[in-house]
Amino acid sequence: MLVDQFGRPVDRRTLTEEIAAPRLGGVRSPISGRPADGLTPVRLASILRAADQGDAVAYLELAEAIEEKDPHYLAVLSTRKRAVSQIDISVEPGGEDARADEMAAMVRDWLKRDELALEMFDILDCLGKGYSFTEIVWDVSEGQWRPERLEWRDPRWFRFAREDLSTPMMLDEHGAEQPLPGFRFIFAALKAKSGLALRGGLARVAAWGWMFKAYTQRDWAVFTQTYGQPLRLGKYGPGASEEDRDTLFRAVGNIAGDCAAIIPESMSIDFVETANPGASSDLYERRADWLDRQISKAVLGQTTTTDAVSGGHAVSQEHRLVQEDIERADARALAAVLNRDLIRPWIDLEYGPQQRYPRLVIARPETEDLSALAQSLGALVPLGLRVGAAEVRARFGLAEPGAADEVLAPAPAPLAAPPGPALPVALNAEIDEARPARAHVAALAAQLETEAQGGVLSMLESIEAMVNRAGSLGELREMLLAAFPDLDAGALTGTLAQALIAAEGAGRAATEDAGG
Repeated sequence: MLVDQFGRPVDRRTLTEEIAAPRLGGVRSPISGRPADGLTPVRLASILRAADQGDAVAYLELAEAIEEKDPHYLAVLSTRKRAVSQIDISVEPGGEDARADEMAAMVRDWLKRDELALEMFDILDCLGKGYSFTEIVWDVSEGQWRPERLEWRDPRWFRFAREDLSTPMMLDEHGAEQPLPGFRFIFAALKAKSGLALRGGLARVAAWGWMFKAYTQRDWAVFTQTYGQPLRLGKYGPGASEEDRDTLFRAVGNIAGDCAAIIPESMSIDFVETANPGASSDLYERRADWLDRQISKAVLGQTTTTDAVSGGHAVSQEHRLVQEDIERADARALAAVLNRDLIRPWIDLEYGPQQRYPRLVIARPETEDLSALAQSLGALVPLGLRVGAAEVRARFGLAEPGAADEVLAPAPAPLAAPPGPALPVALNAEIDEARPARAHVAALAAQLETEAQGGVLSMLESIEAMVNRAGSLGELREMLLAAFPDLDAGALTGTLAQALIAAEGAGRAATEDAGG
């Protein structure tokens, strides 16, 4: 019998039916409320407090509204979601046998679907709200289990168990809370902080910043409407009646829009210009930009990639590294969720429970410094380090050359000079007299080679063993420094001394040959 991650039995017969699709007249209505309209600090605090207690409907509607109303929050949140949803996914087999390879190949084939990037984007809705639910629509039309598509479901249609506020539940057709059916949903909770998923969404932080920025933008709009307009000051005499004052006020109020008005002859209107109307005009912009930077920090961990700030290229590179750290963490967390809620149920339905399952890996390929690798190989291979050619080709992305391929090779050595003209007989006789000296030098060189076989070769063998054991050039250096006092260098010193004597003798013989 198959069981889900909570240990509950799974009924295969019900898996082919959608159970959480929206219905306009039912409990799962696609129509949303508007808690963001007229939002005040007191109202926002009430919405968040209700979510903390398990009633998150208003909070989820508010999170949706903030994405629609705040372009900056929408941009940074979408950037974070798209950064992960477009990363290529690889599959690692659960074992080394043919059956494990077959299961991994099945998953790889399914991952080639064009819709996958959009489905991943919807699953990552959990970044803003704290959690998301995606229904798995299974297909058995070809006699085998296969996920046909992944459908995002509105989190307002789900709840958490009252006893722990962490076990996911779903609403049935009558609005009653029911345990989440096994093998039916991908429950993703990529939280911004530890604790309950209800309190782990980025929207909780963004809500305060958006509300304060909304106040600032409203004041900014009012200021812009009256910016540069003079103050209309109407004056009335001491004997003016209430009706006269009302007439004057209407005239002053209409001047801005109508640019024309009539007043009694006894009244006067003055236009008073403001002394410095633009002195604080940038206050609203600075406040709005500051709030946007706080949102960038909360969502992306930095501000340089979204706002033009001072610091140059170096600061941008450092901030980009912070964003990559967040991206890497999101990718690993999402892969863990998919392995738990999608891959394992799929394998259980198709092949039955396994000891080890195929594993999705969502990660960008790590860049490698190939120039440093080439330099290391150039230094170590001549010392005797054995390296597989296939591994080196794979690291450099080079294919195995075919039989008809032209293979690159080192340039050939320069050709020897053609033989010169024959020497006179008399000169050949003088050279023959010098041959015994050259023969003596050659004999001495052969003797040195024989004597060097013991000491020098033993030293080279010790160094070669260190090279094979060392994991890096630094480690090889430490091994050489630590082992050098134990190496027998006396034989090498004596051999080098005799070699210098032989070289000097060879030089003198060559000089005598040239001078003779």
